[in-house]
Amino acid sequence: MASPSIACIGIIGKQNNPLHVSLFAPHTQSTLDFHLLLSSTLDIFDARLQRKSVDQDFGLLHAVDERLACYGWLTNTGVKFVVVVDLAARPPLADAGPGAGAAAGAVGGRAAAAAIVGLRDADLKPAFKALQNAYVGLLQNPFYDPDEHTPLAPNGEYRSGNTRITSRRFLEDVQRIGNSWAPGVTNMY
Repeated sequence: MASPSIACIGIIGKQNNPLHVSLFAPHTQSTLDFHLLLSSTLDIFDARLQRKSVDQDFGLLHAVDERLACYGWLTNTGVKFVVVVDLAARPPLADAGPGAGAAAGAVGGRAAAAAIVGLRDADLKPAFKALQNAYVGLLQNPFYDPDEHTPLAPNGEYRSGNTRITSRRFLEDVQRIGNSWAPGVTNMY
């Protein structure tokens, strides 16, 4: 059995505009499919926001199929982080090479097989916290203006031009988070 991995990370602005979308192997050619998935989570955010308490973790937003699941996180500024997890993307640990069987932790790799049954919401909290730290770092950049990345201007007119995040450091942080996350990882900072 394969190990879960992140297939997509989406950063969605407070006006429900996509600020950034990162795709990870083997899904790098499925851009349109993941944009649709990210858009489908917005209604779930809106429905749960009315009943949400202080916690920012929205947990499982929806399971797309037996393989993909969308999880969400809301910042204090209304920016949404969505992580799409592919439950069968990474090859099993036994195929990783010599000595990998000991890393599985159980006889016959049963621990790796048990991990695929499902994810706990707590499994993704380190990834969401790392994403939020990266986003806060982006906001602390004096050359980044978050209002410049919203499609609506203060006078109510739509802006033309790029509303995407283009900070190289932020994009590298998102790639690092997406590539290094695995169930059970407790610190990604």
